[in-house]
Amino acid sequence: MLILAFDTATDVATSALVDGDEVLAERRSRAQTLLEDVDALLRQGGAHPSSLNGLAVGVGPGSFTGVRIGLAVARGLALSLDLRGAGVSTLDAIAEGAPGATPVVDARRREVFATVAGEHVVLPPAELPVEAGSLYVGSGAVRYRAVLEERGAIVPPDDDERHIPHARFHARLARDFGPIESIEPLYLRVPDAERNIA
Repeated sequence: MLILAFDTATDVATSALVDGDEVLAERRSRAQTLLEDVDALLRQGGAHPSSLNGLAVGVGPGSFTGVRIGLAVARGLALSLDLRGAGVSTLDAIAEGAPGATPVVDARRREVFATVAGEHVVLPPAELPVEAGSLYVGSGAVRYRAVLEERGAIVPPDDDERHIPHARFHARLARDFGPIESIEPLYLRVPDAERNIA
């Protein structure tokens, strides 16, 4: 099954073209260049858009704008190519790339998105349950390294690949492909725009 996967929820947007267990092409950039990345992936992987079987898209949690860009691109591609898709949590994809680690994404506003006891949560980094000697990865772990490490957490160096939500893991985790319109973003708090209106 030829899957185009991408995640734009964090500052580092990732995309990949995956055929079964084989990664044909992979890119890392920004959400704003996602369509260019898709074109480059197809060329690099020697695939035509019509040969795609499905889309795996990151649904967050992360940047509201980034998540919306990814879902908008997925909807446009699905409509033009008659594709089905599956949503994958950005936190789950990070965890897939770092087995045994706790994924932590920078949520801005002095908070992090994390997976705690199997649940996706948003909380201040100082309130994140930390198990001494355990591994913490993701943009939130990098940003709040000092807070986590002083409580005994292990955070890999900033340039460690395990901090990135690589799209190849979205393709691996994608299940239940269906209409793209049914994929919902994973928001763990009210977006700034809605909060400011209220």
